[in-house]
Amino acid sequence: MATENLKFKGSKDYIASSELQNSVNIAIALGRPLLIKGEPGTGKTMLAKSIADSLGFKLIIWNIKSTTKAQDGLYIYDTVQRLYDSQFGDRDVSDIKQYIKLGKLGEAFTSDEPVVLLIDEIDKADLEFPNDLLWELDIMDFYIPETGETIKAKNRPVVIITSNAEKELPDAFLRRCIFHYIDFPDAEMMARIVRVHFPDLEERLLCQALEAFYRLRGINGILKKPSTSELLDWVQALVLGGVNPERITRELPFLGVLIKKREDFAKVQQHLKSGGEGIKQYFPYM
Repeated sequence: MATENLKFKGSKDYIASSELQNSVNIAIALGRPLLIKGEPGTGKTMLAKSIADSLGFKLIIWNIKSTTKAQDGLYIYDTVQRLYDSQFGDRDVSDIKQYIKLGKLGEAFTSDEPVVLLIDEIDKADLEFPNDLLWELDIMDFYIPETGETIKAKNRPVVIITSNAEKELPDAFLRRCIFHYIDFPDAEMMARIVRVHFPDLEERLLCQALEAFYRLRGINGILKKPSTSELLDWVQALVLGGVNPERITRELPFLGVLIKKREDFAKVQQHLKSGGEGIKQYFPYM
């Protein structure tokens, strides 16, 4: 199934800017991986799910850890199980294929239908990891020497790669990717995002919650700024708690939903005592 004519326009649970939509669609048309960066809470990981939902594709997620090797995404040869079976089992161990388990990239290549492959937090792996993937992502196949078999992609997957910029990625890898940086949503975009999840939310509560949220993000020295997911949790807590909107910016109820570090709690309390200003001048609803 050809993917170059498919168009991503966001999904009912994910609002994508026109610039992000364009980046996704260019990556699909060119058959290149899309590298997504942005601060935590900007929806990097959820983008892949939205693309899969929008296109009607299966989503395969490869979560990268510090110990992950590129080989893990292709296949794993279970030599330990084969040795165990040769000593204690009654299975014919001469058939090596039964001990080959495909990794996430291998699953994407062998899928009968097109898939979206999310390679999540690639910067957690060692510096050689991205370069080790280059060849397979370029030619869409890989070789298994134990069986003499070449696995070719039945359909080119839509590859989404996220990075939190913990490490710099190699230039050779970057040259083969389409790049997009997701800016943190401004208040107007954030209001649209909240409305997707809480369509019946009282307008005054939304305004007060957003003012408090951006005020907190603007405090100098905050170690962990609250993100979109934390705002959504906070709005839900405010609704479930029946909080009067007039209390929100003054008292910041359920602050622990937004602020997760003790040092940040102290900064917030100091900010409130000093009468720090919010963002009314920037928020068009107020």
